[in-house]
Amino acid sequence: MPSPDRRETAISGWIPAVAIATAFAALSILERRQPLRPGIHEKMPRRQARNLAMAALAGMAVQHLERPVTRRLTHLSDQRRIGLLSRLHLPDFLDTLISCLLLDYTLYGWHILTHRIPFLWRFHRVHHADLDMDASTGLRFHFGEMACSVIWRAVQIFLIGVSTRALSVWNMLLLIEVMFHHSNVRLSRRVERILGRLIVTPRMHGIHHSIRRDEMDSNWSSGLSVWDRLHRTLRLGNNSRALTIGLPDLREPCQVALPRLIAMPFTINDSSRLLALTPVRNLLMS
Repeated sequence: MPSPDRRETAISGWIPAVAIATAFAALSILERRQPLRPGIHEKMPRRQARNLAMAALAGMAVQHLERPVTRRLTHLSDQRRIGLLSRLHLPDFLDTLISCLLLDYTLYGWHILTHRIPFLWRFHRVHHADLDMDASTGLRFHFGEMACSVIWRAVQIFLIGVSTRALSVWNMLLLIEVMFHHSNVRLSRRVERILGRLIVTPRMHGIHHSIRRDEMDSNWSSGLSVWDRLHRTLRLGNNSRALTIGLPDLREPCQVALPRLIAMPFTINDSSRLLALTPVRNLLMS
């Protein structure tokens, strides 16, 4: 029987990597066989190569900036009982389950902040600038956004008391779910309704990537759909094939080339700055 250390290494190492790679490959095949939306702006290989390049840069930021912080904090949670859950001495399964729920809920809040705070929107808009949408979009985040999220992730772990095991499980499940709901996989309406009661689905999250501001300001959940239902930010019933994906000021492939995506948060123009400030004004006036 494997030792506890070897089990923890597997949970935080090769098991998530294999699961994520397998999920991405499966979703890519399904996207070709039963697409939800037609790809109308540029060829898929070029888009996916660009998205995966951005994902690689984001992954480096996570590895070198986030991982050292989260590794230290989860170790403190395991050894010194910091945070809420670590003080309750729950069974491993229950501790992991509740940790995942609380991490997912607090991520809902972080997602809203990336739209509401202009500085964070500078980085998050790189994710929304994709002119089409597939599983690779779920991996396409600016490395600056990953750097900004380190503080939020640290606060999540410190207050909740997230264990090393729970964080590894949540990271794996979250990444698979994010790839799934960004994917261009067409599911039957019945399957969408059933899954949508629990998790975010491709049709559901497609609305959040709409060019329209009223549609973008909905469906903030990243894992479980219950948070949008709880806060009444859920929006359903959109015709996915008629949905226009992206941002109003970035409509040409040349505008979202890799060098421009990397530089985008630092060369933001007046129209995109105005777009970022719009929800802040609405929030203040509501």
